[in-house]
Amino acid sequence: MKVLIADSINQKGIDNLKEYSEVVVQTDITPEELKETINQYDAIVIRSRTKMTKEVIESADNLKIIARAGVGIDNVDLNSATQKGIMVVNTAESTTITVAEHTMGLILAIARKIAIADKSVKENKWEKSKFMGTELRNKTLGVVGMGRIGSQVIKRCKAFEMDALAYDPYLPEEAAKELGIELVDLNRLIKEADFISIHVPLTKETKHLIGEEEFKAMKNGTFIINCSRGGVIDEDALYDALKSGEIAGAGLDVYETEPPVGNKLLELDNLVATPHIAASTNEAQRDAAIIAADEIIEVLKGKTPKNVLNLPSVDPETYQILKPYLTLCEKLGSFIGQGVKGKIKDLEIIYCGELAEIQKQDILTRTILQGLLTPILNRAVNTINSQAIAESRKINVTEGRKCDSQGYDSIIKIKVKTDEDTLSVEGTDLHGPQIIKVNNYWVNAKPEGNMFIAKYEDIPGTIGAIGTNLGKYNINIGTMQVGRDKAGGEAIMILTVDHEIPKDVINELKELENVHDANGLTL
Repeated sequence: MKVLIADSINQKGIDNLKEYSEVVVQTDITPEELKETINQYDAIVIRSRTKMTKEVIESADNLKIIARAGVGIDNVDLNSATQKGIMVVNTAESTTITVAEHTMGLILAIARKIAIADKSVKENKWEKSKFMGTELRNKTLGVVGMGRIGSQVIKRCKAFEMDALAYDPYLPEEAAKELGIELVDLNRLIKEADFISIHVPLTKETKHLIGEEEFKAMKNGTFIINCSRGGVIDEDALYDALKSGEIAGAGLDVYETEPPVGNKLLELDNLVATPHIAASTNEAQRDAAIIAADEIIEVLKGKTPKNVLNLPSVDPETYQILKPYLTLCEKLGSFIGQGVKGKIKDLEIIYCGELAEIQKQDILTRTILQGLLTPILNRAVNTINSQAIAESRKINVTEGRKCDSQGYDSIIKIKVKTDEDTLSVEGTDLHGPQIIKVNNYWVNAKPEGNMFIAKYEDIPGTIGAIGTNLGKYNINIGTMQVGRDKAGGEAIMILTVDHEIPKDVINELKELENVHDANGLTL
């Protein structure tokens, strides 16, 4: 077995690999050289410099795994690797502790005014009274987003004798109790926390999650920290809140535009700013190298690594049968995950027809979970880790088989139950993913692009009222599908629209007479 180290990594990772394989270190390899020689290797370790393009991957006839010693995989053509049967892994967990510690560093820096005090002393000043600080003990930390990093931040804040509140709309109460935290809604967290730390991905739901309204709801003296993604905090609103004294201070490692050249926030003394370095420590780089090496070693031993970001291998014959349904599974999972309200408790999956005869359905279930969980989590979800994540979230997954596929080659039926809602969807492949039933109502919709789903009373004028309101906001309808159980009963509407429907428009539609619920989706 032969491994190429194409970018600089910690020596510990290289040493570990040498125990199991021949290792070639060539950290200055050019794209042309890589393309010419990649077929000699069973594995490759990269960071951000080396680009695993489609052309390189197509030449990698013997390559089994691409290991990215870091978080992102923008420099890897994931689709080409999947088609070639090459596993792609990263080392996202290597930065968990590092980012959590940086978060605590920012909390201490803003609470004790360390940055401006340091600057003052270096200017030969002695302004002790100017830098009166705030203790962490007996204060309340509010964590927004309870993923790997958020959990570690709470663990560390307890060492400072702080109380903790957490907001995560997708974390069940049982999981929160196991972590020893109180789960609350965002409004309560904002009103009660003395320190607020953000640990969520940047999505359409979290864009400007903390804005003018939230800052006004915070109590005087609140501090806010963001080591997740720029854009979760509205920086204009943050500037106003800091400038006016509505909040006491902020610590930022990420910004809406990076680098934040000319950002007016940088003018303020009650802001501590770092240049997106929360994940940058010697230990994190060491751990990334070790984890990358461990993943490769698992493959060299004939085992499956745990951080695979693409499909696990299946035999070619089975893969050809499953291939059209993998996209369908991800789309159905995403559709039902975005369309249901509340915390997911139970997921039921039934495979009908041809798929019921396949023994290796595990990849389909994992792909459904990937689609279900990806929009709501601040971590990479893939077909390898999706089941473990579902288990950690206390989601009960059951599978079944049926021979009857109602005239189709195969049908996949999914039903989700939450603490406040139930939603079911059925789909098949008809030259592409197709939704054929929602809540047992027959429809015919392609799960793609911007969509809208509404439950309503089948009364004349309701459909028109929904369309009129969308038109009022210049939202054009592409296709419309409706289904009902009986005339005048409950009905369901599925639209494809040309543009994403803003959240406030969705809320307005929910208030329409005879509309029971409405939701916008992006697939």
